[in-house]
Amino acid sequence: MPYDPFAWTASAQRRRADAGLRRTLRPRAARSALLDLAGNDYLGLSRHPRVTAAAARAARTWGAGSGGSRLVTGSTRLHARLEAELAAFCGFEAALVFSSGYTANLAAVTALTAPPGDPGLLVSDAGNHASLIDGCRLSRAATTVTPHNDPEAVRKALRARGTGPALVVSDSVFSVDGEAAPLAALAEVCRAAGAGLLIDDAHGFGVLGDGGRGAPHAAGLAGDPGTVVTVTLSKALGSQGGAVLGPARVIDHLVDTARTFIFDTGLAPAAAGGALAALRLLRREPARAARVRAVATGLYTRLAAAGLSTARPDAAVVPVRAPSPGAAVRWAADCRAAGVQVGCFRPP
Repeated sequence: MPYDPFAWTASAQRRRADAGLRRTLRPRAARSALLDLAGNDYLGLSRHPRVTAAAARAARTWGAGSGGSRLVTGSTRLHARLEAELAAFCGFEAALVFSSGYTANLAAVTALTAPPGDPGLLVSDAGNHASLIDGCRLSRAATTVTPHNDPEAVRKALRARGTGPALVVSDSVFSVDGEAAPLAALAEVCRAAGAGLLIDDAHGFGVLGDGGRGAPHAAGLAGDPGTVVTVTLSKALGSQGGAVLGPARVIDHLVDTARTFIFDTGLAPAAAGGALAALRLLRREPARAARVRAVATGLYTRLAAAGLSTARPDAAVVPVRAPSPGAAVRWAADCRAAGVQVGCFRPP
């Protein structure tokens, strides 16, 4: 027989096809006639002239890539300015920029898990993003998955842990159903138990809070000594990358220990420059955050009036539930045929 160690992938692919779970890449043109309701460019900043000009200027100044990991040659003055302005805007002591929101979450979860030898615990919401789930797995810490948006279940999990350190992990706005987490209640539970709180604010930053300062800011957690926040630069800021925000001592700890920071090439200067320009635009034009919330609410109202299974959005994510993965794929194709691009979320 011919040598083919990956022959098993064909049968796995057939099983996914039967379940309606095949995924297809559709390279898009630079310009499209479709109405984009699928992308994460919530504030419309990815093509803003100031943002694209800043990205181009950064590439010309610093090069196409950062040239190395952040601890070698991958940190520029542009990265430092972005970190300082992100922290100040969101109300935290310090920030650390990563190559993506995914790597920022992996870093925060794994590096803030209890030190070796301690009986630490991670408490993770059942609806959390894959990057948080992967961080819990990579941490090798004991992990309790609690029911979605259930602070009382979190309280019980923390009570059952004994005396070891603990970290509660939650999205601020869940990317599939668009529901906001009860951050104030989670923070109260964490304080009572002496646990840390890690919030992934990917879908809240730029949309919620005063002028888009994020869901933790809206919940009164900006600068809280027990709270660490991750954000992505690829959604509201229309660029690329991610960041962790929190107490300065936590950021210092990540620089020393976070593997996806130490061993990953730094964020490209163009992305850092574009994100910084977008952040400054948001600071000057705070009404952008309110507008995207109003648009999301208007979309929900019309979808509900049309009889579709939807839910009032807490931020900018407007869910429409399909009866099956196959139906979701067909609906997305029908929408494209009608001139509208929508996202199609299926398990896992």
